[in-house]
Amino acid sequence: MNPPSYSVIADSDCLGVPWLVIMDELQSALLEFHERSKHRINRYAPGPGRLDWANQPDPFREFAGVPRIRLPLAADTLATRFNDVRSGELASAGAFELESIAILFELALGLSAWKSHGANRWALRCNPSSGNLHPTEGYLLCPKLADLSAGVYHYLSRDHLLEQRAAIDDRSWDDAFSCNGILIGISSIYWREAWKYGMRAWRYCAHDCGHAIAALSYVAAALGWQTRLLDAAGDDMVAGLLGLDRGEDFAAAEPEVPDVLLWVGNPDCLPDGQCLLDAAKKATWHGRANRLSAKRLVWPDIETIHRATHKPATLELGASRAEPAAPPAAPALDLSFAQIARQRRSAVSFDGAASLPASSFFGMMDCLIARRDTPPWNALSTPAMVHPLFMLHRVDGLEPGLYAFLRDPAVLAGIRQAMRSEWLWQKAGPAHLPLYLLLPYDLRDTAKSICCHQDIAADSCFALGMLAQFETALQEPWCYRHLLWECGMVGQVLYLEAEAAGMRATGIGCFFDDEMHALLGIEGHVWQSLYHFSMGHPVDDPRLSTLPPYGFQGFQA
Repeated sequence: MNPPSYSVIADSDCLGVPWLVIMDELQSALLEFHERSKHRINRYAPGPGRLDWANQPDPFREFAGVPRIRLPLAADTLATRFNDVRSGELASAGAFELESIAILFELALGLSAWKSHGANRWALRCNPSSGNLHPTEGYLLCPKLADLSAGVYHYLSRDHLLEQRAAIDDRSWDDAFSCNGILIGISSIYWREAWKYGMRAWRYCAHDCGHAIAALSYVAAALGWQTRLLDAAGDDMVAGLLGLDRGEDFAAAEPEVPDVLLWVGNPDCLPDGQCLLDAAKKATWHGRANRLSAKRLVWPDIETIHRATHKPATLELGASRAEPAAPPAAPALDLSFAQIARQRRSAVSFDGAASLPASSFFGMMDCLIARRDTPPWNALSTPAMVHPLFMLHRVDGLEPGLYAFLRDPAVLAGIRQAMRSEWLWQKAGPAHLPLYLLLPYDLRDTAKSICCHQDIAADSCFALGMLAQFETALQEPWCYRHLLWECGMVGQVLYLEAEAAGMRATGIGCFFDDEMHALLGIEGHVWQSLYHFSMGHPVDDPRLSTLPPYGFQGFQA
């Protein structure tokens, strides 16, 4: 059950302060934030108290004064089936050209529809977000391509176009991309979530980043490409490459913070980040970021946890994903990947009656196992550190109750020791799946109570909490973000699997953390529940109208 160990590329002494003292301060700040940001039965985490609708952030970041490249709407040309992608059967890798890059952004970070009610209209996107607030921004870093010049581009999902932030004419930049691939950068704007959720928004931004990582990995696989996170890159490097450290470009705008760089291309040859950064520093940069709100509240707790989880440069980790295994059972619906990606929605209500076939549930569990070269887990080099605890309500052939699914079977002894001694730990399901029945019992009321009294947890086929190996964050504070990312990735798998099963899913960020721990019998901080989820048969709101994402009458590109 040993978590991965990162080697920090840093001096042992920083400005005369011993590194161990700094680490102790970071760990204390992390734990204080984690405890204060928990929802509890008798109080919720600090929030704004009321929503200042007149000051709601603009959901679209754009840069004034930049060259813009219109992307083709080409997703309908992608023939790949969803089942092939989830089974790790990659299509023949296409060339890196404008059309394929357009598909990558359209199906991962682009709009999926517009919804309207009366005079109000809002966009939905392929990547889910807490409260549909979308703090996540996407960037493209590429060498000179046949129909795109070398540089750094920001993706504006509203108009499906690239904004060229940096034009780069440096041979070292193109040389760094000699491995045949591109980089996708992900950043977060905390204010978009904090406007509604206050202190806990920082967690939700990290969840959304994980959803985006998984969404990009899936689409890349549908295009025949592998993905890998650049684990070694520190936040300063990511900020420098994306231009987020250019204060003059964000003078009046809400800041973006760096999250991650995702390599799309040859997985056995990663680019040299330092060479890229050196070239970016000499580049010609364009644009000023737009201001999203007339005024912005500053949450000191978010500023503190942002500093505490700042990631330094580390050594690259070797791949540790599981070997390929038999593909998961085919889903109930044989749909194209593009259709699955665009129809994904967050459910707002379930019927409380439908049941999920056991075969569908077991297929979903297969897809949660982190296998090498299979999306979205091909993006990670670390072993699985997030494990779902299911409250099954209506899954055919399985007794209602509490179940543990251990995505890394090596944690069995440690996780059993951390939980109640009376749990059964009775093997359930197919022999190859590490699924265990802990408690046979109707837990619908329990699920509703834990998930902030929301019916959607009780009316589902199942609800779950994601138990994370939190001791990793205590050893390396920046891993707190990584655990939340992995939770988001688990959620993205379940989102797409739900659609393929004729169901729908939803992430649940509002839950009573320690009530979940009390149910499991967990004490201390070795394990913590960091995200909740549910899946069932949706009940749609007939008052809402749906418009296509792009090209409808009145759409302003």
